[in-house]
Amino acid sequence: MRTAVSRKEEIEHLLQESFTPMFLEVADESHMHSVPEGSESHFKVTLVSDQFDSKPLVQRHRAVNSSLAALLADGIHALALHTMTPEEWFAKGGVAPDSPPCLGGSKK
Repeated sequence: MRTAVSRKEEIEHLLQESFTPMFLEVADESHMHSVPEGSESHFKVTLVSDQFDSKPLVQRHRAVNSSLAALLADGIHALALHTMTPEEWFAKGGVAPDSPPCLGGSKK
């Protein structure tokens, strides 16, 4: 049974606890996909943390997926991850790339 807390808020809470990020943004992009309104199934995460220093991208993503394992098993269909060190974040001007348009379902 779902609580009054949104999946977005759950993701934010878990990532704050796990990574103590310098910057965290969780965007619910479900509205961009062919899913029922209120689905909370597609998310974009921009996470900037010192914990990513000297870690390759695959290890960063595994760490995030591990932190969110229970949510990923409970209805999250897609999770776009942008994981950076503070140095990488500043080098990119403090922005993450936009998500591409949905090419599946009725959005084709």
